[in-house]
Amino acid sequence: MKQLLRKIYNFSVKNGLKVYLVGGYLRDLLIKRNNRDKKEWDLDFAIEKNAIKFGKKLASELKAGFVVLDKEHGCCRLVKRAKEKLFTLDFTDFRGKDIVEDLFHRDFTINALAIDLKDFLKNKDKENFFIDPFGAKNDLKNKILRLVNRDSFLEDPLRILRLFSFSAILGFRIDKKMIFLIRRQRKLIAQVSAERIRDELFKILDLDNSYPYIEMMDNLKILELIIPQINRMRRVYQGPYHHLDVFSHSLETLKQLEKLMAEYKNNLDLASYLEELLAANRKRRSLIKLAAFLHDIGKPQAKFWQGGKVKFHGHERIGQRLCEEIGRHLKLSNTEIEMLKTTVLWHLRPGYLAGLDTLTARAKFRFFRDAGKEAVSVLLVSLADQRSTRGPLTTKESRKRHKRIVKSLINEYFKKQKEKPMKRLINGDDLINIFKLEPSPLFGKILKKIDELQAIGKINTKKDALKWVEVFLRHNKI
Repeated sequence: MKQLLRKIYNFSVKNGLKVYLVGGYLRDLLIKRNNRDKKEWDLDFAIEKNAIKFGKKLASELKAGFVVLDKEHGCCRLVKRAKEKLFTLDFTDFRGKDIVEDLFHRDFTINALAIDLKDFLKNKDKENFFIDPFGAKNDLKNKILRLVNRDSFLEDPLRILRLFSFSAILGFRIDKKMIFLIRRQRKLIAQVSAERIRDELFKILDLDNSYPYIEMMDNLKILELIIPQINRMRRVYQGPYHHLDVFSHSLETLKQLEKLMAEYKNNLDLASYLEELLAANRKRRSLIKLAAFLHDIGKPQAKFWQGGKVKFHGHERIGQRLCEEIGRHLKLSNTEIEMLKTTVLWHLRPGYLAGLDTLTARAKFRFFRDAGKEAVSVLLVSLADQRSTRGPLTTKESRKRHKRIVKSLINEYFKKQKEKPMKRLINGDDLINIFKLEPSPLFGKILKKIDELQAIGKINTKKDALKWVEVFLRHNKI
């Protein structure tokens, strides 16, 4: 780190420019969040002018990647890999006549810190050289988030969401004056691109304890601006098995899911599963949380009354369609959208399995086949859903059985992942060569059934499989 900063400083001297290190790195330095073993570092620099020109020349000097982030406001990014560490270096023109005016236009006081790069490198007691015109050190000490200026949200409405993500990540409280301002200016979020909104939302979902911040965003009517479809869930009565309406139940399911994840924190298989990156820097754990919150989003459209009872038949399929709509709106990848759709579509299945008198090998096979890689996602959401259902008709016995079945299926999933894949007994060529069939959707139906019978031990050899096909074709007169 120090060697890289020295190269930047020497280059700035050679080019006659004063460079300031600003923002997040200094904030984290003061609250001791900078771990020397970190693999990725983000550093922000401010210079009086010509940041893009300076950055381009510096990138050539450092043999780093270079991209212009904002030509109008003079902002560029360098990406440099050094000694197994990745450095992201952002250079920006002053937003004002000097460094103090530049800090005035930053988001929160805790980020409105700067230091001349020369002072940072040459002085051991760096704190004494910090430029702190708006009380950043004091607010860091008191763990409070305040705006630098009242027009901050107008300058960049994303800061409304960044307020919650910073509060969640740092554990800082939000100044009461800002709450009032959020209520007045929250609709400015509509001006922000979906990609930037998504990134802030997932910073919160990625944390172990995101529920309180999602709830706070809802209380301040921020959440409905990000995902408008959730408003349909409010005040939708669910019947005597539930103690909450659809929306409150959905929030409670998120809360219970986070508790469930904490209970499983020592399960290495599950930890690895949850940490898998599905796209960019977004992990499966975050997507499962979103799926838990959205699992019943199809209920309002599916609701009807029959025999004096409220019903929601097909809500999971409506929910699946809405998840695709929401995923597209948030600019999620196809992989993430499919994960959400699969989890929501099958979230009821574990409950059905727990209600069976006998959980058969066939029922388990079909569940794992249909849910695929998201089987554990479905199981976790199902258990969190069940824990959030506390109406007068629920019983302690049913909850215990549900929990036992879900946990056994989670263990079975990971056990199967470590086994060698089952080798198919027959394939499409056999159907063509032996039975003279033409390729058609029937192939998939036959092979799917053979896979099932093989998995549950009903057939074990190619001879058995061919015999089954022969009987099947004769019975169906094909």
